[in-house]
Amino acid sequence: MPLNITISGSTGLIGRALTDHFCGQGHKVIPLGHLPPWSLHMLQAKLEAQDIVIHLAGVNISERWTKDYKMLIQSSRVETTCLLSKALVSLKQKPRLYICASAIGYYGNHPAGIVLDEDSPVGEGFLPEVCRQWEDATLSAFHAGIRVVNMRTAVVLGKNGGALARMLPIFNLGLGGILGNGEQMISWIALDEIPLIVDHIIQTGSLSGPVNVVAPEVLSNREFTSILSEIIKRPAFLPLPAWGVKLLFGEMGQQLLLEGAQVRPARLQSSGYVFKYPDIRSVMQKVLNSAMY
Repeated sequence: MPLNITISGSTGLIGRALTDHFCGQGHKVIPLGHLPPWSLHMLQAKLEAQDIVIHLAGVNISERWTKDYKMLIQSSRVETTCLLSKALVSLKQKPRLYICASAIGYYGNHPAGIVLDEDSPVGEGFLPEVCRQWEDATLSAFHAGIRVVNMRTAVVLGKNGGALARMLPIFNLGLGGILGNGEQMISWIALDEIPLIVDHIIQTGSLSGPVNVVAPEVLSNREFTSILSEIIKRPAFLPLPAWGVKLLFGEMGQQLLLEGAQVRPARLQSSGYVFKYPDIRSVMQKVLNSAMY
């Protein structure tokens, strides 16, 4: 049966992928846009009688983290989620599913060998605290009887944006290389996998709470760099030392580029989800063969 699906942040990378996917399946998608000037009244009018609400809105974290921008990262996630949850609780006909974005940044940064899943505790630092508040902002909807899923998404790899789109111009010029010591772990997910995972979440009523949206394969920055260099047939012998990353990108570079975590999709796999894009090499080849760089 066709579903009524509302998506906030529908113009973002994941939002566009989900919109195309659901429209292609014959569902009706209502966009809330990317960080619109929401009001409780407007949200109540748009959300009444919706089957599914997917909340993705939030500013890009891959910018230099000034004091003001960190406040914007926090408010664009936590405050909008609080308002959206308040609107959902007030509806006469509530949605059957509320999917809210989160991130594997919830766990903080850990060295290789420490494997994290949805039962692992929240980490320490700016991003873990934002993610904790972000997820807590959905609790009112949960207590109102709505099934809530917090999608803890990893680094997204796709042809139209995300990490690869930013890296490829540099690597194509032969200027790529490892970041820092190259040992930091990269948990990732193919953009094309995310709509399939959301389909699985919709169809699997037992899934609620945090769900790690990550591929089963995790690799180091050094391994990632080597595979990318091999596929595009360009050398990658210009490492960017840790001090250079910090100089160029500040705190954001330290937390997002020099550190990482080994996260596994425990709840997806235990609920029977089978990954279509489980390994990085096949994803890179697909993306690079279909993209115009």
